Amino acid sequence: MRKRLLSEGAKELSYEIREIVKKADQLHDLGLPIHWENIGDPIEKGCQVPAWIKDILTCLVNENRSYSYCPSKGVLKTREFLAAQTNRVGGAQITANDILFFNGLGDAIATIYGLLAMTSRIIGPSPAYSTHSSAEASHAHTTPITYRLDPKNHWYPDLEELENNIKYNPNIVAILIINPDNPTGMVYPLEYLKKIVDIARRYHLFILCDEIYNKIVYNGARAYALAEYIEDVPGIALKGISKEYPWPGARCGWAEYYNRSLDPEFDLFCRAIDNAKMIEVCSTTMPQLTIPKVLGDKRFAAHRTHLNELIGRRSSIISEILSEVPELNFNPTYGAFYNTITFKDGVLNNRQTLKIENPIIREKVEKWCEGVSLDYRFVYYLLGATGICVVPSSSFCSELQGFRVTLLEEDEDELRNVFSTMRDAIRSYVKSDKNK
Repeated sequence: MRKRLLSEGAKELSYEIREIVKKADQLHDLGLPIHWENIGDPIEKGCQVPAWIKDILTCLVNENRSYSYCPSKGVLKTREFLAAQTNRVGGAQITANDILFFNGLGDAIATIYGLLAMTSRIIGPSPAYSTHSSAEASHAHTTPITYRLDPKNHWYPDLEELENNIKYNPNIVAILIINPDNPTGMVYPLEYLKKIVDIARRYHLFILCDEIYNKIVYNGARAYALAEYIEDVPGIALKGISKEYPWPGARCGWAEYYNRSLDPEFDLFCRAIDNAKMIEVCSTTMPQLTIPKVLGDKRFAAHRTHLNELIGRRSSIISEILSEVPELNFNPTYGAFYNTITFKDGVLNNRQTLKIENPIIREKVEKWCEGVSLDYRFVYYLLGATGICVVPSSSFCSELQGFRVTLLEEDEDELRNVFSTMRDAIRSYVKSDKNK
């Protein structure tokens, strides 16, 4: 090419949740069975969509309107339904015009970050969900700015660090909250959320809140929606159906704007987001048409409660198995369907290994481990020795050494087997350098 094609920010795009699949597929091709604990797809893990939801989709498939364009902001009746749902909580009030549909929240995130001025930054939590951190780094052409979630304090945010980062970096224009959190499974207490809003108010920032897991809570937790506590601060909530129904393949999500009229600059930003979608014409119509029918059905609440109880049960089983490993920092989860588990300081080193019987697989793993961080080394050895595929925690824009797992395995016997095998592998791995 006569000129460079890639932008400076392109090198910041990464998604280890999918990257690890490439390595696992190589080992699978060599005959190793893989236990997928890397990605949050309930359907792949055996979750059955109820017949009544499938019936709704079947009816819509037979309606001609399902195949047409919809308004650029999304199907009007669906936006009216969602606005009414938000307004019922009694916080920030919106109309259908404050809602914009996207082809999944990945589309929303790419659009929102992509429209920011290059020097305007969004500070996000660390560990960070890769889609957010990569989008922030790509638009800014540099590493993300983060605030720490503390594994020694239930994964709650370090608010002092958050405010200091904002105070001394005038380029920060927004605070990202993911609640419930991916990758940690933490649910923010209301007192922390109110303090974050207060920080945003004092420094004239807006809040971006990813609420894709808002209805996925268990073990007595409650996830507060941004509209409930944002008061007079501008904000954007990101929501979707991929995890709630669940229907991840629908790629259907939306943004809700709060208090946009209170700040002219924020209003212009929201208008630019709307215009970006207008250029694309619209988001996919049929998934939007399902929303009032599914979320408005009296069976949905019981359906979601049942799924949450199952996730909570799996959370307890994993806690029972892994919390007894002394080398780990283990926190029980209360929302979403992930847990990030970290090794205590000084536990990992570059001499530790696991026994891998297949010499070709062993050679591959040893090659992969050259020059990588210590948690990647553990993840690769775990994959090669047991076939268990997890994601290294340092890939979530974090210096913490550990790994993320999912809480989605439907077969309880398989769940116990996978995590018992993982526990035994961890014990063997951390002791392996003592035998050399």
